This record gives sequence, structure tokens and C-alpha cells, in this order.
Amino acid sequence: MAAKIRTGDKVIVLAGKDKGKTGNVLRVVPTETKAFVQGINLVKRHTKQSASQDAGIFTKEAAIHLSNIALVDPKSPSDKPKPTRVGFQITDGVKVRVAKSTGDVIDG
Repeated sequence: MAAKIRTGDKVIVLAGKDKGKTGNVLRVVPTETKAFVQGINLVKRHTKQSASQDAGIFTKEAAIHLSNIALVDPKSPSDKPKPTRVGFQITDGVKVRVAKSTGDVIDG
């Protein structure tokens, strides 16, 4: 099954504490239906000192559920991004992702 949201996609948050913010997908975990988005769902981790790392409080991205993010429509202006759903279409024998709102090909 093809993934609707992939690493490197620009997404917008639909629900949660970061609602309305946008960021790029760093990593997708399909088995847990979660993704890590740059600058979204930041949490603080208190870590002990180890041989390779100093002690301290570090801020990093936590996973966010795929149902709470949507792909940004490629035709929407960058100052006011709009979410879009993703569909699939076969173009010249290749399966590509398509924005449902505008019909634009997302990749390819």
C-alpha cells in the first residue's frame, strides 16, 4: 500500500496543541500510524550523562498521529497554507499522489 504522507512532505497540523502550524515530515512510522514533524509536538527530555553525551534537558520532536496532520495543498499560498486530502492516480503507467482539492500531482 502506498503511503499518503511521506518523509519530506510539507504538512499542516489539524488538531492538538500545535494546530495550524506547518512543518516538514522527518520520519514516518507506518506500523504505529505516526509521524515526526520538524518543530511540531516538541517535548523536553531529561537525560543522564553517558560516555557519549552530556547531561541536560533536551527538546526534541515527539510522534504525532497521522490523522492529526494533512498535506499542504501545493497551490495554496505559502503565507496561508491550506490542507488537502491525498488521492492516487495512474499517469503514464506510474502511480502518483494527487491533491484532492485541486487535482495537482504532488510528486512525479
